[in-house]
Amino acid sequence: MNKLLSTIAFILLAAMSYAQDLVTSTNNADFLWEESLTYDFGKITLNEPAIHTFRFTNNGETPLIISSAKASCGCTVAAYTREAIMPGETGEITATYNAKKSGPFQKGITITSNARDNVVVLYLKGEVTE
Repeated sequence: MNKLLSTIAFILLAAMSYAQDLVTSTNNADFLWEESLTYDFGKITLNEPAIHTFRFTNNGETPLIISSAKASCGCTVAAYTREAIMPGETGEITATYNAKKSGPFQKGITITSNARDNVVVLYLKGEVTE
């Protein structure tokens, strides 16, 4: 009887493991960024918005859906491709930094999606001059 229960338990564990692998493998959307995840503006002028667009391709096998793009502060705004990005297609995230004080800066934009790495942080940096 113990041998039968052990065999059944083994089969159930193996089936659960297979099901988990199947679920994980169907989530194959993936970002392929055209450049670094950090963009350096260099020197920018006080009170003049600085804009950069991060471009990417869905390098996965399923549609890529971005659910949010949240900036680390109110001085940065992110706009992103809202519709699903099909495999092989491109999308973009445009970040606008509105410099209100002089000095060096580094700001982050947290991207949440259904990609393999479902949270990605993009960075903007540079120095604001008067």
